[in-house]
Amino acid sequence: MKTANVTVPYFDLKAQYGLLRDEILEALDRVSQNASFILGEEVEHFESAFAEYCQAKHCIALNSGTSALHLALLTGGIGAGDEVITTANTFIATAEAIAYTGATPVFVDIHPATANLDPERIEPAITKRTRAIIPVHLYGRPANLDSIVEIAARHRLLVIEDACQAHGARYAGKRVGGFGHAAAFSFYPGKNLGAYGEGGALTTNDDDVASIARSLRSHGESTRYLHKYVGYNYRMDGFQAAVLNVKMKYVDQWTDKRQACAELYRRLLHDAEVRLPEDPAGAECVYHLFVAYVENRDSVRAELEKMGVQTAVHYPKPVHLQEAFAHLEQGQGSLPFTERASEQVLSLPLFPEMTEEQVSYAAHCLSEAAGNK
Repeated sequence: MKTANVTVPYFDLKAQYGLLRDEILEALDRVSQNASFILGEEVEHFESAFAEYCQAKHCIALNSGTSALHLALLTGGIGAGDEVITTANTFIATAEAIAYTGATPVFVDIHPATANLDPERIEPAITKRTRAIIPVHLYGRPANLDSIVEIAARHRLLVIEDACQAHGARYAGKRVGGFGHAAAFSFYPGKNLGAYGEGGALTTNDDDVASIARSLRSHGESTRYLHKYVGYNYRMDGFQAAVLNVKMKYVDQWTDKRQACAELYRRLLHDAEVRLPEDPAGAECVYHLFVAYVENRDSVRAELEKMGVQTAVHYPKPVHLQEAFAHLEQGQGSLPFTERASEQVLSLPLFPEMTEEQVSYAAHCLSEAAGNK
């Protein structure tokens, strides 16, 4: 099936820009004409649209998903001496935000079928210091929210959703972002809904949480130059909101395409010597990433590169084994399913502009490199 000079890029933001260029330039010019560079009309419009999209009462636009996680924790009163249960099978920002508050991240293992936080492992990790649980909707696949919310309610803990990879995903028919105390989203350029720089948002159904978060994002101001809190410079700029307002019109269409590509991958890889994460019943994955777990990952990846198929690894070293969190002493072997996932995970090409031919070729090459069952 290999032909000369065939290349399947891992991602292609340039192709998306080519389709949106006129709308994007018009939106950026509008911000410049209005000189609404920090917050302003475009940000307010985006907050309203994204809150409605997430079926949440409030959206507070921020400068990153990490800032959203940080503020979600702070609005819950979490600080020094507290513990927050989460997963190590994610980007380090989840744990960083916990550390920013002075609290301690407590990592529990994943369910091997979904790669998400395993609810059955949460309760044994709860102590008198535990204040919250942060499930990560990894790769756009919702965590088991029914079980997690029930455990949290029983132990009077907060649930903060890390939805930074899950724009538009649904659990039990409802969009993620409104199941707990608050949720965090990222609009990093490569996300399903991506800005042209850094961006993030906090969603919540709690009026008080929203009010505090709005103040904290802008130096703790209640009104101009009156500061109720020691806050942060976490504001979204107008250009990013303008880009996101354009892209909001297309996000569901892009999700449909991602899901179609994922379905084709699953069908074509059925007999390949790979393991694919399961989509739980009642959950709708939006496929920020399409990953496969393979033995000898690095050698398989090298073979794919030779065949013109670009890939990535999310994430090669789990958070509990990172030097930054070595002081927690959750060493090698403490989270076996997480560690196995990090050794085997391979992210395949997936983007809305991808063709069926590209998906077919990438799947064919992976089957050839990994072998068949």
